[in-house]
Amino acid sequence: MINKKNTQESVNFLEALKALCVERDVTPEIMFDAIESALVVAYKKNFDTAQNVEVNIDRANGTYHVYALKEVVEEVSDKVKEISLPEAQTMYPNTEIGDVIRIEVTPKNFGRIAAQAAKQFVVQKVREVERGMLYDEFSGKENDIVSGTVVRIENNDIIIDIGKAEAILLATEQIVGEKYKVGDRIKAYIAEVKKGSKGPQIFVSRTHPGLLKRLFELEVPEIQEGIIEIKTVVREPGMRSKVSVISKDENIEAVGTCIGNKGVRVQAIMKELGQEKIDIVQWDSDPAIFIANALSPAKVKSVAVNEREKMARVVVPNKQLSLAIGKEGQNARLAAKLTSWKIDIKSVAQAKKEVLDKDMREVNI
Repeated sequence: MINKKNTQESVNFLEALKALCVERDVTPEIMFDAIESALVVAYKKNFDTAQNVEVNIDRANGTYHVYALKEVVEEVSDKVKEISLPEAQTMYPNTEIGDVIRIEVTPKNFGRIAAQAAKQFVVQKVREVERGMLYDEFSGKENDIVSGTVVRIENNDIIIDIGKAEAILLATEQIVGEKYKVGDRIKAYIAEVKKGSKGPQIFVSRTHPGLLKRLFELEVPEIQEGIIEIKTVVREPGMRSKVSVISKDENIEAVGTCIGNKGVRVQAIMKELGQEKIDIVQWDSDPAIFIANALSPAKVKSVAVNEREKMARVVVPNKQLSLAIGKEGQNARLAAKLTSWKIDIKSVAQAKKEVLDKDMREVNI
């Protein structure tokens, strides 16, 4: 017999459980089944029994019952798990040998134990559900930008509060020279989301080329609208980057649109990246022209390409050679990465001394 107090506790438990299922978007039946399994463990542990039992929670009123499961046999050899046919038939007249019957064994003080076990399980289940939901949410945001506040710094790794979770900006993913302190606001690129025992591990980056691409998408409406497409992005973080773009509308010039009126758009992006220099170049289906554009700001006279080997020889005016190569080879290196071609840069004077390979197609720019 269940007293009024236990009945009220059951009703309260049922209401709380149903509300939790709605809030966490969990099917009630899944939660009921899982709690019943947890209560079986709690019963066996607290009453030190080897009985085969099951626990049923009434879905309508929240009351719970413990049943011992016993097999009907001709001769009982294990009183814990078996019952004789005559004894079984006193409870279930139509019982036959081999049937398994249920005998209620709900202890009087099981309410407190059940409530405690259910509470522990629900708390654990809620945490698991929340972790799963957080993982699903942030794994869906991989390759996107997130903003947050620096909450602590551990061994040069920066921990960022991004609202529902914390993100990790490893030292290797930070732009050289940038310094942060607790309380600073920071934008970063979600590079990877992993499942962890305490929730999703969200790794962000300030050096990833995807960060630059996303910043352009945020700053240039024509990119969001699909009028302008970013083809390739390469970076030497904090120093210099190159972005190739193409317009799908002949009336809109891609490079100028991305730079913005008086450079306002590209300057906003440079400011976000610590004044990293950004070269925006026109993408072209002809690799020779694309390579010439990629070497901006240097002026190119001609490009000879071997398309099978993806090798190019570029000729620039004598006075432009150092500009084309760049400080410590940076401009040439980034152009090669942007185009995925091997680029050999020569001055006009140097080119005159060489004979062009017969497999190369030369284009005057």
